[in-house]
Amino acid sequence: MTDALAAPALAPPALITGLSTIAEGYDLVFSDVWGVLHNGMKAHPAACEALVAMRRRGVPVILITNAPRQAPVVVGQLDRLGVPRAAYDAIVTSGDVSRDYMRTRPGAPVHHVGPQRDLVVFEGIDTRLVGIEEADYVVCTGLVDDRTETPDDYQERLERMKARDLFFLCGNPDKVVEVGHDLIFCAGAIGDRYQSMGGDVLYAGKPYEPAYEACWRYAERILGHRPDDRRVLAIGDAMRTDVAGAARMGYDCLFLAEGIHAEVLLDSAGVRPEGLAALVAETGQSPRHVMRKLVW
Repeated sequence: MTDALAAPALAPPALITGLSTIAEGYDLVFSDVWGVLHNGMKAHPAACEALVAMRRRGVPVILITNAPRQAPVVVGQLDRLGVPRAAYDAIVTSGDVSRDYMRTRPGAPVHHVGPQRDLVVFEGIDTRLVGIEEADYVVCTGLVDDRTETPDDYQERLERMKARDLFFLCGNPDKVVEVGHDLIFCAGAIGDRYQSMGGDVLYAGKPYEPAYEACWRYAERILGHRPDDRRVLAIGDAMRTDVAGAARMGYDCLFLAEGIHAEVLLDSAGVRPEGLAALVAETGQSPRHVMRKLVW
């Protein structure tokens, strides 16, 4: 007997060969950065050219990244990696969203979890950095040493935070990110562990609404109006953030297989349909379009 309450099967994503094949359908692009335009070590020139081509058609491109630093800092990183500024109109970062939250609690003592390089997120914010026992809440931007540590190394600190029921602001909802050919842990992996312990966590970035609303503020200034959500294309390589965020907001998503899910999705012939089907079934997320990597 068929279960009348069973969820309908998710529609299989369409495999496409280039962004040009679907470009006519969209008036606005929200694109991920790391894993799309670069791999943490160098730019992907073909991906950059694809976004340049969209902008030449009059389609604004807003970059939306879970980087836990301010947009100007990310622009500098993109410049160094070789991503041309002609590839995008504006950038929204998780660091910007985190700073918006911190401004709502002026003067509050904060415990920071993350590397020294991320301390820029606190610049100009009325707050004090303190130990766990003195903090009103926690801001996590990543692992202190993401090349050698794992979330296991943070268990004792998380237990101390939970003992005080500290609110946890996760400044990068990504669990992992690709650096060259390696995957390293991000703040989202620590935030997830704290949440699984019953901790109160706010994820300041994709797939949640505040980051996308910040993108819209830029887009509306550029276009002078707000396009239909069905004419928005989100591009990314992460099911948990990029694809889930697009689904939450009602946008189509172009999912790139050559990213953090590459081990499951790719073989020497290209995208594995069975791997894609398994990932869709596992995550409950089905992007509208799929490519190996972003090209025009």
